[in-house]
Amino acid sequence: MTILFLTYYFEPDLCAGSFRNSALVAELSRQLTADDRLHVVTTQPNRYQSFYRLAPAHEERGNLVIDRISVPAHANGFRDQIRSFGAYYRAARQLTKVHDYDVVIASSSRLFTAFLGARLARSRRIPLLLDIRDLFRETIVELLGHPLSWPLNPVLWAVERYTFGYARHINLVSEGFTSYFGRYRQASYSFYTNGIDREFMPTNNPVTPAPDATRPVTILYAGNIGAGQRLEIIVPQAAWLLGNRFHFVVIGDGSQLSALEAAVRDWGLKNVELRPPVDRKTLLAEYQRADYLFVHLSNLRALKRVLPSKLFEYGATDKPILAGVGGYAARFVRLHLSNYRLFSPGNVAELVTQLQQTPYQTQYRPDFIRQFSRQQIMVELARCLLEAATDRKPVSRAASTTTV
Repeated sequence: MTILFLTYYFEPDLCAGSFRNSALVAELSRQLTADDRLHVVTTQPNRYQSFYRLAPAHEERGNLVIDRISVPAHANGFRDQIRSFGAYYRAARQLTKVHDYDVVIASSSRLFTAFLGARLARSRRIPLLLDIRDLFRETIVELLGHPLSWPLNPVLWAVERYTFGYARHINLVSEGFTSYFGRYRQASYSFYTNGIDREFMPTNNPVTPAPDATRPVTILYAGNIGAGQRLEIIVPQAAWLLGNRFHFVVIGDGSQLSALEAAVRDWGLKNVELRPPVDRKTLLAEYQRADYLFVHLSNLRALKRVLPSKLFEYGATDKPILAGVGGYAARFVRLHLSNYRLFSPGNVAELVTQLQQTPYQTQYRPDFIRQFSRQQIMVELARCLLEAATDRKPVSRAASTTTV
């Protein structure tokens, strides 16, 4: 069997899509035989302008072949991303034109990698399997608002129907997406979430000391700084209200970094520190140094369906999680995590109250760590995809046994 695997992000890039797909490809390769072939068509690392690492354009590892396409640099703006994806789309079609495949697997957050998979699978009349990590149309339409979204929305609807309507099997990274996909009844479904990578698994469960009066309390955010997170509306105001007793550290990059930088300057803050993306070993050390781990989503209707991948890394620590999320993500936190502080997205007063009134404590989460090991989730997802690829239609399954 020859499988084409499409993902825009792949190792050594720094983002949730890269971490997920690198682990999934490794597991698919392991479960395939030496006579099978797994062809990954991806990009050179490009997630953040501030983190650049060149990777081999072509690699062969046993039954695994990896081709990385160079795409134009972008600052995570909408137009920049369209231009970069266009380069990936054209090069991927040219690269795969001379190859025969039995199945196409596409992992997609921004819809168009899935669309590319549908184009290639339909043209060959072979099965398409999808791993969907976000609801691009719903999110972008809400972000753009009226009237900018009016001409775009019907186009994206058509792309979705063309793509999702052909898929044999669709994995949804969040069970919050379920109702959105109810119209695509030809596909079977599974719900394998993101998970905790081996690097973040605790080894000796060190006891983290509680913060004391000799140093500020550190609140760490690590990840994308974009329109979906809206850190610029929450971090500066919270830092100003909390004062110098609290210190915010934001590690990352994204389309809203300049807005966050401007807000920090406008508020004249000395207790907010902005840092560029770092590798995973350094990031783990930052988690261990922090007192609170912070995640925030914009208060968009579309984002009430999503499940932030950061919750899994944060959940592997003993640190309290400060989560400004709603909808499905909030329900997931309440059901699966412990030692958390939930507040409504964008509600600075609730965030400040949670920090000032809730006693500080650390607590490991062994049940969460066991249930959401990335390695085990990828073993099951790879098996599920290979069953679908060979027309053994899998039973709809979830990584967690309890529906949220």
